[in-house]
Amino acid sequence: MEILLNKAQIRDKVHACWIGKNIGGTLGVPYEGNESMNDITGFVTPKGEPMPNDDLDLQIVWLATLERVGAAKMDANDLANSWMMMIAPLWNEYGIGKKNLEMGLLPPLSGEYDNKLWRNSNGAWIRSEVWACLAPGFPNIAIKYAIMDASVDHGLGEGTYAAIFTAAMESLAFVENDVRKIVEKALEYLPHTSRVAQCVRCVLEEYDKGTDYRETRQKIVEMTKDLGFFQAPGNIGFTVIGLIYGEGDFKKSLIYAVNCGDDTDCTGGTVGAVLGIINGTAGIPADWREYIGDRIVQMCINASYVGLVPKTCMDFTERILVRIPEVLRTHRIKAEYTDGEEKYNKEDALRVLENYASNYYKRSPFSFDINVPGYLNTRVEFDREPIAEAFQEISFRIRFKQLSFASPIQGNVSISLPEGWTAKYRKTVHIARTRDIMEVSMPYEDFDVYSDLGVVIIPGEKIAPVNKIYVHIELSNNCVPLVIPVVLPG
Repeated sequence: MEILLNKAQIRDKVHACWIGKNIGGTLGVPYEGNESMNDITGFVTPKGEPMPNDDLDLQIVWLATLERVGAAKMDANDLANSWMMMIAPLWNEYGIGKKNLEMGLLPPLSGEYDNKLWRNSNGAWIRSEVWACLAPGFPNIAIKYAIMDASVDHGLGEGTYAAIFTAAMESLAFVENDVRKIVEKALEYLPHTSRVAQCVRCVLEEYDKGTDYRETRQKIVEMTKDLGFFQAPGNIGFTVIGLIYGEGDFKKSLIYAVNCGDDTDCTGGTVGAVLGIINGTAGIPADWREYIGDRIVQMCINASYVGLVPKTCMDFTERILVRIPEVLRTHRIKAEYTDGEEKYNKEDALRVLENYASNYYKRSPFSFDINVPGYLNTRVEFDREPIAEAFQEISFRIRFKQLSFASPIQGNVSISLPEGWTAKYRKTVHIARTRDIMEVSMPYEDFDVYSDLGVVIIPGEKIAPVNKIYVHIELSNNCVPLVIPVVLPG
């Protein structure tokens, strides 16, 4: 697939995304955490001072990770490493995710274990714009990276569903001007029964009935009160209220979203980013743009890495523009910049990785991946939360997906166990050639057939707080053995 991107237009939309994000975040920061309706009309913060916001900071870290690792090789484990090295905060799901990573639990297990409350929270969907900007008009690619990101601290919770929704919206906003169509298309990527999807549908239905936005906001509050405060479904509902009831008016849209309360810097920032992408910088009111300016003020990036922080929204934009062709090329799309007309087919673009989200929903939340880029994807899946208890069997399967078309892979398997523990497993594994079980033209991300190896672990009497198992596989056609670390909390 070949496309041409008008560089000036893409630059303007990406730039407007970050300006809109800064405006909306700054507008909402003073009201963050207010559970009742607000009644704002504009800014109460000083002119020329954009408020620092983790919603933007983490996206700077994600871009720096992609720059370091490369789009073709980067996976959720690379983002997890960046969490550990570069991101300071330990609140809510951030702290739980980092605690789990320190134990050795990898995503999405790192976002699932001991995280029943915050896996449904807001930490992921508020940082999804970078993936959309790197995949403009290719929502499934944006979703792929957004899932990598969200799974680190939200597992397969509603927080990840929310990130899928916003990444799709923001990517579609590059090629669609109708907000309603963007919301409805993004909704199609969610499981129908998810709480995020229910809240989005509620807003659309109430708007069509002519219900006042304040009443719709109250319906969302009632629908989600069992989840508690700072949770993704309700705040996505408030974001969609801003987008739909705002009817394309930038100020009205942001004010409505912030007036709904709760995580106001996040809802306002996302509405501002989406409208910025749709309309470019010309669609941002000049007085609000002047009031905030172009600076980026960060708050949560480890001081050792502050040199990676762009000083302005335009600096951030230029770094993203360098990476867009690389991200698209990774997914078999030849993309070139042009000063003239664009070449882009929406139907073809929507088919790229079209099964990625639906395949992801099938996996166990208690799972993680170890990948050998370009050669082998390996997934470990438990059938329950993997907690070790003396003499109680724990089962998991190791799933292999060969990415090459060369030949079948044979593997000799051995497992290193804590003292007194035993295991039952086959000592060899056969990994089929990709071309034997899929169409050659099918992207491997859409291919959901694996070669499986079942493993049963029987813990001994001695259970440590953190119990580490290592699965060693000597693979034909690869001179470096594959080592899979399996961590079982005690």
